[in-house]
Amino acid sequence: MTERTFRPYDPDQMLLLPPSLKEWLSTDHLVYFVEELIGNLDLDDILSSYGGPARGTVPYDPRMLTAVLIYGYCTGVFSSRNMARKLEEDVAFRVLAANQRPDFRTISYFRKAHLPALSGLFVQVLRLCRAAGLVKLGHVALDGTKIKANASKHKAMSYERMGKEEARLKQEVDALLRQAEELDRQEDAEYGANRRGDELPKELAFREGRLKKIREAKETLEREAKEEAEAQKREREAGKRKAA
Repeated sequence: MTERTFRPYDPDQMLLLPPSLKEWLSTDHLVYFVEELIGNLDLDDILSSYGGPARGTVPYDPRMLTAVLIYGYCTGVFSSRNMARKLEEDVAFRVLAANQRPDFRTISYFRKAHLPALSGLFVQVLRLCRAAGLVKLGHVALDGTKIKANASKHKAMSYERMGKEEARLKQEVDALLRQAEELDRQEDAEYGANRRGDELPKELAFREGRLKKIREAKETLEREAKEEAEAQKREREAGKRKAA
């Protein structure tokens, strides 16, 4: 396979202030487990689609995008727009992405372009988690059947039950991916394919425009308050005249 050059992706990269984003999370945070899992997956099916190093611009590392998608789906974040927002505002997402911020179009396109591979990788992740002893990965249940810990005959899955669990995990993964696709489709229709939906109006996007609008809004509120006070005064005076 021809090696492709990607943007640098180093989750352990240090910052000046604070020294590392990882200091903001507990050492047992789920995001670290996801990071390690992705590092142990075979992403050749995805990597092979990028072509040689001289082709096009330098893309984001597929490991990072895969990690963000899987962590997002496992924690209930399905919309590409919400993931892009999390990559700006959420410490765990920022740690996982090594402080990189792909926009929602990049996230959505990556999912669509590699859907079959991502589905298989997602199932691999859940299988690895289950084998490592996890009962849940975020919101995703890894074993629908309770096992009695004190009975050795129940500690290992039968082949029949393993097959059923594999099918259940695959169905759950497919349902999560369909939910993500449907949310992106709905939001594209609502906001437009190139808008995230929470952008400030153009006149509020820069500080000078914001200050101007705030001053105008303040003047409007003050004027309305003055007019209301004057109206209440007239009503009181009219009431006094009637009483007299």
